[in-house]
Amino acid sequence: MKKIFALIISSFVLQINSYAQSTKANFSIGIIDTIHSKVLNEKRIINVYLPEGYDPKDTIKYPVIYLLDGNKDEDFIHVAGLIQYLSFPWINQTKPSIVIGIANVDRRRDFTYPTTVAKDKQDFPTTGSSEKFISFIESELQPYISSNFKITPSKTIIGQSLGGLLATEILFKKPHLFNNYVIVSPSLWWDSESLLKFKPDFSSQSKLNIHISVGKEGDVMIRDAKALLKKLQAIEKGKPKTTFRYYGDMDHASIYHIALYNALTWLNKQ
Repeated sequence: MKKIFALIISSFVLQINSYAQSTKANFSIGIIDTIHSKVLNEKRIINVYLPEGYDPKDTIKYPVIYLLDGNKDEDFIHVAGLIQYLSFPWINQTKPSIVIGIANVDRRRDFTYPTTVAKDKQDFPTTGSSEKFISFIESELQPYISSNFKITPSKTIIGQSLGGLLATEILFKKPHLFNNYVIVSPSLWWDSESLLKFKPDFSSQSKLNIHISVGKEGDVMIRDAKALLKKLQAIEKGKPKTTFRYYGDMDHASIYHIALYNALTWLNKQ
């Protein structure tokens, strides 16, 4: 009798294991796509989050959020989750949006313009190719997204640290590429703060929304973020709508998620 009972139990366990194995499936939050960039002469991975109910055959179109540092082991997962959360009908703090996470190859190379500081050249020898990377975004990535996804004209860029430096450079030199800029803890100290001396021209822009934030990240970072705000507020023609938040209880590592939450809810009201 004991042997029969043991056989029944063993058979039951085998059935359970077989069922568990047969019902396992990967959990996916997005699409991994690859673009061959002629500008950069390399393949670039983009991670794409599509909002609930997205249907390429439908007529509904969605805003696009371009995320720098957008790989799965960078910021793509938590940012895509934040967009999903804020767009839930019972939260309704942002519009359902497509998130384009641009995975890095060499962020120091892509996010920085050439520096005149000898120590930076020595410590970071690959830096200084942001012009090419911006060209990739403008001439290859954005047209690709426009051709392959159902999108509205609304385009947002999100960048932190060196990504914030790049977002600021795009804002100053190619403001038409995006209408919303989320700039967190920008590394405007790069090249002895030379970008802050640049004179942007927004006269041909119909509307720009810019959210700047910084935490307790040292006097230089705080000073430069405030200087950026002051510079933007002083613009007369094509004056952008700007806002600034200081997070005195957050540092460079902890500020990003809460800063994005507040930036996205602010943009939703514009």
